[in-house]
Amino acid sequence: MELDELDQLANKYMDGYLVRKDLVRKFGRQFPVPTYVVEFMLGRYCASVDEQEIEEGLQIVEKQLSSKTVRAGEEELFKARAREQGSVKVIDLISARLDAKKDCYLASLPSLRLSDVRIESDLVKKNERMLTGGFYAEVELAYDGAETQGIGGMPFSIVSLKEVQVSNRSCLETLAEARSNFTTEQWKDFLLRSIGIESETLTEKQKNAYLLRMVPFVERNYNLIELGPRGTGKSHLYQQISPYAHLVSGGKASVAKMFVNNSTGQRGLVCMYDVVCFDEVSGISFDQKDGVNILKGYMESGEFSRGKESIRADGGVVMVGNFDVDVEQQQRVGHLFGPLPPEMRNDTAFMDRIHAYLPGWDIPKLSAHYFTNHFALVSDFLSQSWNLLRNQSRLPLIQGRVSFGSSLSGRDTNAVNKTISGLLKLLYPSGDTISIPDEDIEWAVRIALEARRRVKEQQKRIGSAEFRNTQFSYIMSNDKVEKYVTTPELYKENSITSEPLPPGQVWSMSPGNTDGDPQGLFRIEVACNPGSGMHILNKPAPIPFKESLNYAEQNLYANAMQYVGDKKPREFEFNIQLKALDTSRSGAKLGVPILVALCSAMLAKPVKAGMVIAGEISLGGSIETLYNPVELVESAVEKGAAMMLLPVSSRHQLNDLSDEMAARIDIKYYIDGRDAVNKALEI
Repeated sequence: MELDELDQLANKYMDGYLVRKDLVRKFGRQFPVPTYVVEFMLGRYCASVDEQEIEEGLQIVEKQLSSKTVRAGEEELFKARAREQGSVKVIDLISARLDAKKDCYLASLPSLRLSDVRIESDLVKKNERMLTGGFYAEVELAYDGAETQGIGGMPFSIVSLKEVQVSNRSCLETLAEARSNFTTEQWKDFLLRSIGIESETLTEKQKNAYLLRMVPFVERNYNLIELGPRGTGKSHLYQQISPYAHLVSGGKASVAKMFVNNSTGQRGLVCMYDVVCFDEVSGISFDQKDGVNILKGYMESGEFSRGKESIRADGGVVMVGNFDVDVEQQQRVGHLFGPLPPEMRNDTAFMDRIHAYLPGWDIPKLSAHYFTNHFALVSDFLSQSWNLLRNQSRLPLIQGRVSFGSSLSGRDTNAVNKTISGLLKLLYPSGDTISIPDEDIEWAVRIALEARRRVKEQQKRIGSAEFRNTQFSYIMSNDKVEKYVTTPELYKENSITSEPLPPGQVWSMSPGNTDGDPQGLFRIEVACNPGSGMHILNKPAPIPFKESLNYAEQNLYANAMQYVGDKKPREFEFNIQLKALDTSRSGAKLGVPILVALCSAMLAKPVKAGMVIAGEISLGGSIETLYNPVELVESAVEKGAAMMLLPVSSRHQLNDLSDEMAARIDIKYYIDGRDAVNKALEI
């Protein structure tokens, strides 16, 4: 294998904590242990770039796993070896409990179906994790025939154990120190490789979805749902990568198992693990009627009450499941929480507890093409670092640098902040981070707002009036421009969104021209920077559009004070792009919308949400009369417009507009260019 730049960086700064992920797949599912156990063995014997050393290491790993892992049906064979040889070594998930009646600790080894193995107190004290769910270890199991005498004899005992892990309490410091030598993009790619995915095969949207999957591991009490097509690896991360996650297969769970067993006082999964994932979310069910309510209360506060005691836990709740239909069809017949079981499906209070809805349809179905063959972090080291990151927060670093729009409720803000903090912890694992670049903060903000808004949109679809305001926005302190975040699946291409466009962008309707070019919908996009002149990015630029731009430009220069106050348009360079969303391509008679777009860009103020503008302005500033305003309005309504701004001369002609159309759109009129700008931008 040829090392690329990322491999070289990793080997230079993370030596001793790496494994080649293609080697991991060689042993994938061959042995009855999770991926992180295989990676530990490979990290011990194959952490080299020398092919001969790797080959020798592979032989050792295969021999060790073959001789020390117990396959189904081999339980009695290993027990017999322990009896005949005195002891045997196995790799298994070891857990322990205190037997108060006998005043001793007893260990369990599930692969051998042993639950009453004697273990010394000192071993338990040194490895307390075995009392809270257990961990994988290389165990030396001894057999003493003398202990079989009497009732309840326990011949098996654990002589020694060695944890299967390369991590320690200082691993986060090691990770943070190494991170300083990577760029942000390199670090994202390295994280993706560490869960076995090759970043070069992914789009930016797909990378973001994978990174969002990681947030529950670094953020306490983080609740996430992911629904999408089958075969995208939704449960892999929670089952194979981290020993701090637990997968509840089939969605079946008991209140005692999840929270606390009242008869024994034994704490449940949310107390033992960082993440509890329900696989096949449509099958979630509890053995008690109040199970869903207990879960709902826990997802809100991180606490639950059983009896008189109130118990706090840090475990996050993740739900993954499959769509039986595509996203567009799911939205036509209901909402995106449709696959949930009936007691949760239409419960907006339950949905409100979910911090992020990860779009599973953005992640490709897994195939060999998407798996990495490069060096990346051993899963155990990565998961231990994630566990330690749960004690930190990145919110103090973004205070005063970003603010959210009025549409976000208290729960929305809390959910978004948790996602932002989690994403930034993944990118900046150092607790001593002083500052984070604005572009990385904005990256996290946009992902967080979109993921939370997807939840809010489904609540809105169910019909609850309290969730009707879903226009999520934010303002970065460095540019003071309010920007809106949408959920892409809500909108069809070539249709008008209900979101305010960024400053400088305008929806417009062209009435067509006498050369036979039909009317059509356009989006005009203007960006301005210090400089001079106007540049059309379309090549070649449509002649009718150039003509309308010339009229708008001259009016702006001649009457700048009326339009943009003390700003000087001649000191700005304007880059203009015309996006045709219909068969019409000429952009004829768009002078007024162009003028509004130029002013919007200069003033950094967006046009009203869902507004479409039509009309032409002459060189002298007069407004032309539209010959087909009824057709324009009808077309705008079909495209999703909520509001239309037209010349006042169109008012009488619109008496012919049907009552149905008139009821579906708010029509406003302007007298001249200045009036159009004022009404479009609410100046």
